[in-house]
Amino acid sequence: MFKVGDKVVYPMHGAGIIEAIEEKEVLGEKKKYYVLHFPIGDMKVMIPCATCREAGLREIVSKEGAQKVFRILKENDGAAMSPNWNRRYRANLEKIKTGDIFEVAEVVRNLILRDKEKGLSSGERKMLQNARQILISELAMAIETEEEEAKTLVDDALA
Repeated sequence: MFKVGDKVVYPMHGAGIIEAIEEKEVLGEKKKYYVLHFPIGDMKVMIPCATCREAGLREIVSKEGAQKVFRILKENDGAAMSPNWNRRYRANLEKIKTGDIFEVAEVVRNLILRDKEKGLSSGERKMLQNARQILISELAMAIETEEEEAKTLVDDALA
């Protein structure tokens, strides 16, 4: 069970802070909800407390975990990706959906490498942008820095 003020990650959205725990009645049933605020994008989301783990809500990565992310980004031997655009896209989407920061880091790294080699389709370019934003939001909280500084660190690791 999380509490107000906890820093958490919600898959496909990135890192946020639990602002409140509210009880709401939906379809005649009262349930408790976490009210999450995502600083990047200034968005709020309500997630049922009872099913938050199934939804993939988790604590942000530790500082040590953040360093592992930077090591993954620096690796220059991206896993062999399918030459088929559709298979590659689905495989990357599944990795992002897990909410695992290390998987998201691999997607970002592999798409950057692919872009340098052969370029990206518009769908993959959008996926890269979203995955990068998810990654930056969590790293910024994990290493307690501003979004711009986290962007710079990610870009440096990928260079």
